Amino acid sequence: MYDTGPGSNFGTGEIETMTNSTSNVHLDGNGNLDITALNNGGSWTSGRIQTTSANVGAPAGGELEVTASIQQPTGGLGYWPAFWMLGPGQWPENGEIDIMEDVNSLSEVSGTIHCGTYPGGPCNEGNGIGSGLRGCGGCQSGFHTYTMILDRTNTSNESITFYLDGNSYFSVSESQVGTSTWQAAFDHNLSVIFDLAMGGGYPNGVCNCTTPTGSTASGGTMAVDYVAAYQTTGNGGGGGGGGGGNGTGPITGYAGLCVDVRGASSTNFTPVQVYTCNNTNAQQWTVVQAGSTLHALGKCMDINSGGTADGTTVDLYDCNNTAAQVFIPQSNGSLYNPQSNKCLDDTNWSTTPGTQLQIWDCTGNANQQWNLP
Repeated sequence: MYDTGPGSNFGTGEIETMTNSTSNVHLDGNGNLDITALNNGGSWTSGRIQTTSANVGAPAGGELEVTASIQQPTGGLGYWPAFWMLGPGQWPENGEIDIMEDVNSLSEVSGTIHCGTYPGGPCNEGNGIGSGLRGCGGCQSGFHTYTMILDRTNTSNESITFYLDGNSYFSVSESQVGTSTWQAAFDHNLSVIFDLAMGGGYPNGVCNCTTPTGSTASGGTMAVDYVAAYQTTGNGGGGGGGGGGNGTGPITGYAGLCVDVRGASSTNFTPVQVYTCNNTNAQQWTVVQAGSTLHALGKCMDINSGGTADGTTVDLYDCNNTAAQVFIPQSNGSLYNPQSNKCLDDTNWSTTPGTQLQIWDCTGNANQQWNLP
């Protein structure tokens, strides 16, 4: 889908307006997608497109590869092509992976991750942790492959590695930023984005000037031959709910009760509760989005109003890719919500059918242990 509007909306200092015009985003007739930046009397337009949801991620114990074949644009100072990924929720906590960036038509490439808090934090925001720009010979005259692999096979130290034409050139690991920061940023699905910005913090910082300039050429094009995402099967984690869940079925918890949608109603804000297991549709949960989002009756398990306080109730709501709908399975069986830094909790250790679930500080106790389908 298109992400349109002035570049000032994106918080990077870029100056173009992103449009849905075929002048800026189009198929070239030879199998490529072109994003072209145009100067119209000093007003620049360009294009930014993304997947319609956060739909690619690495399952617990598995790997995700996202790769694209791209020809970078020429045109001079101010050009800022990017192929990247963004998680749902609040930046930078929600995670960003910049698979390919170049600035100022230097025929270079950088790979970067963003996470944690802004400013500063474990990921040094707003710079992130990155490779820095390095040579990318021929990247403006032909297509080259830019790849990221998110590796969750080592559950104690996950990693992200960047590749140019199949050769790794930079890697960052969970141990560099801390487990909770990493999980919040990368243990869930992300959207895939292509955009061609003009001006902004990155190109200006590299040239120590204000871009674009009067000599910047109009019509520079980032051409995309293909983009693909590949996922390996996770190992299912371990313990209680473990890692990923690949099917649909009941989620069982304390005292053998099942997670249930009250009255089997798909109306927004319907309470999610514990109830006697009965194999009805109200108890058929699908674990999706890289093992982090729980669906039933066509909707998502959701923290009411995006709350972060102990005791905030859990209900059913339209799936919307917000951080209030991210529940990451942990090895001890808990379901962790990074935004609140809390876990799904059987309220007061209830054994009474009909008790609505809540979030609470993660304890690892039995009332926070869930067995996924």
